Amino acid sequence: MEEPGLDVQACVENTRRGDDAAARALYQHLLPLVLKIVRSHLPRRTAEEDLVQAVFVKVFTKLDQFSGAVPLEHWVSRITVNTCLNQLSHEKIRPELRHADLSEDEEAVIQNLAATTADLAPEHSFASRELVDKMLANLSAPDRLVISLLHLEGRSVEEVRQVTGWSIPLVKVRAFRARRKMKKHLEQLLKEGSR
Repeated sequence: MEEPGLDVQACVENTRRGDDAAARALYQHLLPLVLKIVRSHLPRRTAEEDLVQAVFVKVFTKLDQFSGAVPLEHWVSRITVNTCLNQLSHEKIRPELRHADLSEDEEAVIQNLAATTADLAPEHSFASRELVDKMLANLSAPDRLVISLLHLEGRSVEEVRQVTGWSIPLVKVRAFRARRKMKKHLEQLLKEGSR
């Protein structure tokens, strides 16, 4: 990762003094590392470029806090991971699926659902599966499990009870609430799509 002839510590010092060329060299040096970390921790609703930009804003605004006790790459890695984790936490606080999160094919599925009660055309089956996956991702792990077992795998309530150890009433209540949450997400998407 070290570029020939690049003195990272000198770049840091020159960047602190306002040298734009040193800042550009530092950016080019750190970009592959930041991209690698962002791609492995990328939150679902955040663009890669936005997260990389947020990381570099933090790196350059906090560069005066870099003591040099650890390699610069370690310090930048920590900032990058923390930025990704903060974004993931932010998305957990507000996990709803938005119309803007949908691909064109998924949007076509929503439009079709809004326009007709007929079955989906075969060319939309992949997009509909992706849409279901996105809607499931908005559910808690237990809700996602009960919906997957009952509706995607076609298991009975008794089989779900045996797999999970939950009581039959709990399985039924959890499934009802999970379906209601998914229906609410779908209604919201339909409403956004009709605007």
